[in-house]
Amino acid sequence: MIELSQSPTEPAFVQDPYPFYERARAAGPFFRWTDYNLVCTGNSAAVHAIFRDRRFGREPVEPPVIPPHLAPFYAVEAHSMLELEPPRHTRLRNLVLRAFTSRRIAGLAPDITALATELALGIPRGEFDLLTAFAQPLPVRIIARLLGVPEDMAPDLLRWSNAMVGMYMAGRTRAMEDRAVAATEAFVAFLRSYVEERRARPADDLITQLIAAEMEGEKLTTDELIATCILLLNAGHEATVHTIGNGVKTLLETGTPLSALAAENVEGTVEEILRFDPALHMFTRWAYEDIEVMGHQFRRGDQVGLLLAAANRDPGVWENPARFNPARPPKPLATFGAGLHFCVGAPLARLELQIALPILFQHHPDLALVGTPAYADVYHFHGLKELRLST
Repeated sequence: MIELSQSPTEPAFVQDPYPFYERARAAGPFFRWTDYNLVCTGNSAAVHAIFRDRRFGREPVEPPVIPPHLAPFYAVEAHSMLELEPPRHTRLRNLVLRAFTSRRIAGLAPDITALATELALGIPRGEFDLLTAFAQPLPVRIIARLLGVPEDMAPDLLRWSNAMVGMYMAGRTRAMEDRAVAATEAFVAFLRSYVEERRARPADDLITQLIAAEMEGEKLTTDELIATCILLLNAGHEATVHTIGNGVKTLLETGTPLSALAAENVEGTVEEILRFDPALHMFTRWAYEDIEVMGHQFRRGDQVGLLLAAANRDPGVWENPARFNPARPPKPLATFGAGLHFCVGAPLARLELQIALPILFQHHPDLALVGTPAYADVYHFHGLKELRLST
């Protein structure tokens, strides 16, 4: 296994990480990323195998030592199903899925259509930033409606979310940690009061449904409810914002015809956007026992980095993977994970993209890039600083 050095904050990597991924994959299924001191893989078969193998999971073998100043943030993480394994994960996920149903998600289509249309019509003539005008407000306002939170809270939700995901970024600083903790405390305080209000006065929203969800006599605790609501906002909102931005950039740079967003084609186009330049590039797992994967021996307690964007461009799976091809036959993506932790918000993210992108281009068929878009230094995420366009 080779060792490779690549700073995740180095400007050239931030703008285009794919050459590094290709170099790493060419050396074999696994490599050691020295900057993280972490064994990683961008091999599609290895990534999907580890996602689905119950001998790997999210919870570390040895509980980490939490610095006192980060305790409020990790107190929420302790109840997040994203960070848990069975049996707690099974209980939480099943209870959440009793409320976050496919019917409820499909029922959001009219809201997504109306909001995307409102935002598209509000885009000014001339030059504008797509992220602030369209990509950010759409998913955060939809999540607010889904949860039943007042929509005028959207700016607060957006600010809290942006601060909290700073905890997952490479090269985070104490200032970023302090912002994340302050956002966590504000978010928790708001949701705690709101959950209690919904307990007293139920409504037709997801928070009420989560309160009512029951399985074999068990319900979600208030702390679990709060962690679930924060997870739904942060995971769903951040990824969708980046995917809209990355996707529109790709459509314009590649000169993709508008027919790719026609009703009969949009599903395939969205899948290719999710494959070609996804919003999340790395996820990690811990080995729960000694295990060999594609020739590499993991020991109990070892951590592995799964490079989702690299797996999505594995030439062993996709022909000419560096080419954006909306007509590409669909295959399983690494974008939303797989196995026990497959993203519960994936159907909502796909629905938002399939509805919002055609509406945007329907109202602005002559969108054009202004300058060269630049990605933000937010790894393990991958999203633009802004997307300047003209109409």
